Amino acid sequence: KEFLVEISGTTVTITCPLTEGSINWRLTGITPVSNERKYVIENHDSSPTNVSCSSGDKTYHMYLNARVCTNCEELDALAVTGIIAADLLITFGVLILVYYFSKDRKGRASPSAGSRPRGQKVQRPPPVPNPDYEPIRKGQREVYAGLESRGF
Repeated sequence: KEFLVEISGTTVTITCPLTEGSINWRLTGITPVSNERKYVIENHDSSPTNVSCSSGDKTYHMYLNARVCTNCEELDALAVTGIIAADLLITFGVLILVYYFSKDRKGRASPSAGSRPRGQKVQRPPPVPNPDYEPIRKGQREVYAGLESRGF
């Protein structure tokens, strides 16, 4: 048999596994005045304590290390499951929105300077000639006739 411990706020309720007879409680050297099966500790300070209950020759011992707080809220499993499910739905919704908005931008040409248009390759016009490096044209060979090739 085991103790039943219920915690609500700063109140700790302990139920002794003994069912018959007058029950004597003992908490770390203190003998409280209670002969009931349930013992209520009001304003528990979260300090660990040894608890025992006895009736006749039967005694049960327990080490109580209950953390309590005044502003705690209890959440049941359904509320926690709902919060996690809502968080996942919102996260996936944002993920899908970002995906679809970024998917539409791939088709547009960006206005950045280094971008090339995608799709068919467009023939580029020849570069503007540099007057220092003009190509040899017909009829102008005499300009370059004095230049001789050097052997490297």
